Amino acid sequence: MQFAFTPEQEMIREAAREFVAGHGSSTHLRAVLAGAQGYDPQSWQALAVELGWTGLALPENVGGGGLGAVELAILLEETGRRLFMSPLFATSGLATALLCECAAPAQQERWLRPIAAGACIATAALTGDSGRPEAIGMTLTPDGGGGGRLDGHASFVLYGDVSDLVLIAARTQGQAGDEATTLVVLPRGTAGCTAARLVTMDPTRPYARLCCAGVRVGPDAIIGGIGQAGTALARGLQIAQIAFAAEQLGGAFGALEMTVEYARQRVQFGRVIGSFQAVKHRLADLLVACEAAKSAVCYAACMVDEYRAGTATAQELAEAAALVQSCCSEAFMQCGANAIQLHGGIGFTWEHDAQLYFKRARSALTYLGTPDWHRERIARLIGLDDPPPAAAGDGR
Repeated sequence: MQFAFTPEQEMIREAAREFVAGHGSSTHLRAVLAGAQGYDPQSWQALAVELGWTGLALPENVGGGGLGAVELAILLEETGRRLFMSPLFATSGLATALLCECAAPAQQERWLRPIAAGACIATAALTGDSGRPEAIGMTLTPDGGGGGRLDGHASFVLYGDVSDLVLIAARTQGQAGDEATTLVVLPRGTAGCTAARLVTMDPTRPYARLCCAGVRVGPDAIIGGIGQAGTALARGLQIAQIAFAAEQLGGAFGALEMTVEYARQRVQFGRVIGSFQAVKHRLADLLVACEAAKSAVCYAACMVDEYRAGTATAQELAEAAALVQSCCSEAFMQCGANAIQLHGGIGFTWEHDAQLYFKRARSALTYLGTPDWHRERIARLIGLDDPPPAAAGDGR
């Protein structure tokens, strides 16, 4: 496991930081918020096609860059630092993780190649109204010919109303357990499938509600076979959670940096507020939280690459995903909340970006699992939820 970034990885970071500085200013962010798509098509064209970042971590045999999870984490951290609104995570962090883990080689060639070329925006519909990863709201009724009928709904589908491709997790009618899960891929415009933008507290994160009513699904739209996606889907989701944590890390650092800069300039009682001990201590605590989250992201991203190389186990990957999500979610929430508090009255205004960081942090806190949910998962993975062994003679 590599604990230092290579010169090539540092170059990717600098390129990403330069790109986001030019395309992700506060003025640009407000312009995107005023639009209907939730992203700037010109910026997305530059990112996806000209720079090829949607395929950065995809295999070379499907037109990707052949790099790994560490490089993708660097990109997502830098876009998260400026709240850059784009389908990058939905496409390259979420959908591609599921396709790489669940799809057969021919299916990967069909769906990953256009993503790598920047010609396809993709996302995943995984949860019902609760937003919990295990709360699947879709049902697939097999037709006996390798396909079936898809019914139900999914909420909190990131960029679901503008995506060209949606991966849908569905429970298979008549089956039970994790192996009853089927992964379905639907292109935009599929008859019987509609998507509507949800109104949420976070305007920087466009979510949609996806509804399917009697959607006919052919065998070619089933990823990995009917009722066969459970284990692979869980692995893909864990890889996506690690990528999402990297974006949260960037947001935490962005909120902290903005707050530190304000503390250096804001004068109160004849002194800059950053000179007050109480403010110093709070900012120091936030920095410690961010640095801990950064270490967790580096570790988890390396774990993804090692898992794909066969040098790490599925258990280690699952533990890393739960660890990094709980750590980064809370670090981002702490930095977002303190950004508003330390900015004072101006932090509550719509004109200031502090409230946008807080809203992004709050929505990210529950997407793909809350910190408590992930900590419970860690406890199960390492056996802490097992009952203690009965002592001799205690009657149990």
